[in-house]
Amino acid sequence: MRPERDPSHRINVTEDTELGDKARIAILGAGNIGMAIANGLVESGRFPAKEIILTRRQSRLLDDMKQQGFDVRTNNREAVDAAAIVIVAVEPQQMDAVLDEVKPGLSPGKHIVISVVTGMGIAQIAARIGKPVPVVRAMPNTAIAVRESMTCLASNGSDTKAVAAAESIFETVGRTLRIREEEMNAATALGACGIAFFLRAIRAASQGGIEIGFHSEEALTIAAQTAKGAASLLLAAGKHPEQEIDRVTTPRGCTIAGLNQMEHEGFSSAMIKGITVSAIKASGLYPGSKATEA
Repeated sequence: MRPERDPSHRINVTEDTELGDKARIAILGAGNIGMAIANGLVESGRFPAKEIILTRRQSRLLDDMKQQGFDVRTNNREAVDAAAIVIVAVEPQQMDAVLDEVKPGLSPGKHIVISVVTGMGIAQIAARIGKPVPVVRAMPNTAIAVRESMTCLASNGSDTKAVAAAESIFETVGRTLRIREEEMNAATALGACGIAFFLRAIRAASQGGIEIGFHSEEALTIAAQTAKGAASLLLAAGKHPEQEIDRVTTPRGCTIAGLNQMEHEGFSSAMIKGITVSAIKASGLYPGSKATEA
């Protein structure tokens, strides 16, 4: 059975007394995904920039974020000391060193650790920390910057308040879904890598638009808005894609002719194969993983 949301456990991380009246968020490793998370949280209107701490070894790369009011630092331990929610967003190969650096400052009852790092499991993170600090894994995507992320969440089930806190954060920047931890590599491939897959599909559609007569800017606008509309139809009505496709196709029509040609060229099989290959690759990104890289 897939874990269900329990509304009774939903908390507001900025109000819950166990996390402090104003729980600050530290994002360790503010690269592309870390900055996207930070921008999305501020864009939601719920978190002021000054309450979000960003760390990066080369702090000059965060000069723009600092000008926007974010608390920019180079010391991960100091960031942890000043926060209640710790979002770890470093590269998988940096994870061990970062956890070793900050674990002296992590305190049960004060901190929640949320990892968006691919491949390292909750048990591995908890063992590295060596303290009963709640750990949640989250897999958002870069659409978090525009509050349209699909974020999958998993916990070890021992701290419902921790996963509810993570859910409360990420629901401000898109949709969330609680899944089993063993599905996190699949979530990485479909949700996080999937952004690139769908962007490539939009690019291909816009290139087709150019070939049939549109200027590049016009083609991209039409393709992107059409893709957004297609996704919105599914999310709004909860229907299967084929139901909406049937509404567009007609006997001997131009839509079915195009679809059949795409399938003949392997459109669906290429997408499926790309997702499965990415899932296998994701399982081996953390150096401590026992999985074999593809």
